[in-house]
Amino acid sequence: MGGTFDPIHNGHLVAASEVADAFALDEVIFVPTGEPWHKKPVMSAEHRYLMAVIATAANPRFTVSRVDIDRPGTTYTIDTLTQLSSERPDADLFFISGADAIAQIVAWKDYAKLWTLATFIGVTRPGHKLQLPEAPEASMSLLEVPALAISSSDVRDRISAGKPVWYLVPDGVVQYIGKHKLYRGEN
Repeated sequence: MGGTFDPIHNGHLVAASEVADAFALDEVIFVPTGEPWHKKPVMSAEHRYLMAVIATAANPRFTVSRVDIDRPGTTYTIDTLTQLSSERPDADLFFISGADAIAQIVAWKDYAKLWTLATFIGVTRPGHKLQLPEAPEASMSLLEVPALAISSSDVRDRISAGKPVWYLVPDGVVQYIGKHKLYRGEN
């Protein structure tokens, strides 16, 4: 499951759990972007990685990879999937992301090569109808997951305004954000 995870929230976790169940996945690997090409500025990759580790620790099917954080330069999905497929040559890879991001896949670097590396799954909330891009050679699916109207940008805005984020993000992530004074304009 790729994303900026700035910060990771319960919507990400619900989506990953639902996809793991629907597609009978053995494992969901959360891959926080290192230096995203499409979003700037973002919290440091190390903070986002550690929050993902905290958030996923209780689920034995969830792991977190440093593949994008440890690779220098701008993060592109093609590089992520190429590296993961070489590290796990016998695995069938699935790439989970928001359906809105998957709908923009034709703008991604080397997008035509992506289809050879993974099956793409776009998650969406009830009532949000999104179309997958036209790509007959691609293996893509949409999965509607329980509605959680949570976004990372809303979480950041709430923290910046001094509002609570309990129950929007996992408890350990709330504590980590508070301990490190993240998203308060002080970092």
